[in-house]
Amino acid sequence: MNMPRKEIIGLIPAAGKAERIAPLPCSKEIFPVGFQELDKNRGEFPKVASQYLLERMRFGGAEKVYIVIRNGKWDIPAYYGDGKKLGMHLAYLIMGLPFGVPYTLNQAYPFVKDAIVLFGFPDIIFQPEDAFVKLLNRLTETNSDIVLGVFPVNQRHQGDRIALDDKGRIKTIEINPKSTHLKLTWIIAVWTEKFSIFMHKYIQKPNKTGNSGHELAAGKTPQELFLSEVIKAALRKNLQVETVFFSKGFYLDIGTPENLTEAVRVGI
Repeated sequence: MNMPRKEIIGLIPAAGKAERIAPLPCSKEIFPVGFQELDKNRGEFPKVASQYLLERMRFGGAEKVYIVIRNGKWDIPAYYGDGKKLGMHLAYLIMGLPFGVPYTLNQAYPFVKDAIVLFGFPDIIFQPEDAFVKLLNRLTETNSDIVLGVFPVNQRHQGDRIALDDKGRIKTIEINPKSTHLKLTWIIAVWTEKFSIFMHKYIQKPNKTGNSGHELAAGKTPQELFLSEVIKAALRKNLQVETVFFSKGFYLDIGTPENLTEAVRVGI
């Protein structure tokens, strides 16, 4: 594998309230949805939702991961600690304004602005295990700014949809459409410092409500900003956005009651 020379760092947004599946006895990121064997003499132990993502980031070469949480989600650092049990270095940042993933991710900007970032949602479990490796290869081969991991849509998927041309380039992105004919979605990404800088600057600009991030910090009513909106803006500014299509890939978003039930009953 032709790895980028810059440090590879994982970045995980975990500041959500999990309102679709509330109430839960813990943060959804550490809700048990599978089992793992830690000790052959003691059998299997529960495996929590976000561990799958962390393992895939580790497989992709990330030894350091920043997890951005909000006030009250202290059970996540209490569970994972410093990451030693996973063979990684974990650090936690606090999100003061949880009104969109880009704002959440921007909390880590001072720490990741010069790195290659591996991004994923902690409540989405996916295969293949080496997905980030394939995205990193694409990033290097094309000298692109961001590469999205694209998957066939799960029938219960409620997120963004994407259309690609015959060269794998993005034709359109629909953000949380109520109805659509598009059959693909993106769920993971890798990007360079150029996209990190672009996103950092983008969220400082006035949004649809006419408020900048700083004005929202002063107490004005926020409007949620989606990461796909930033990606669409990056395309308009001619940043190079590439994709890797996992035609036989699998994913399960445990953020809905139906999918959480499936993950717990059937296993991963």
